[in-house]
Amino acid sequence: MSDDLVRIFSTDQLYEAEIVKQMLTDNEITAFIMNKKDSFYKFGDIELYVHRNNVIRSKKLIQEYENR
Repeated sequence: MSDDLVRIFSTDQLYEAEIVKQMLTDNEITAFIMNKKDSFYKFGDIELYVHRNNVIRSKKLIQEYENR
């Protein structure tokens, strides 16, 4: 993985990662989902990554999302 990408969000629910990704996209931030969840045993996380230049802004948006 590129050193320019930073993990900013992690969840065990794919739908939640998709919601956060779409919220970031709506705010002109490109985000990438990496699904590390095991398909058979159903453990692991889905992680969301953004470019390091967008980390602070992304975290603020995610905090607003979580506090609503």
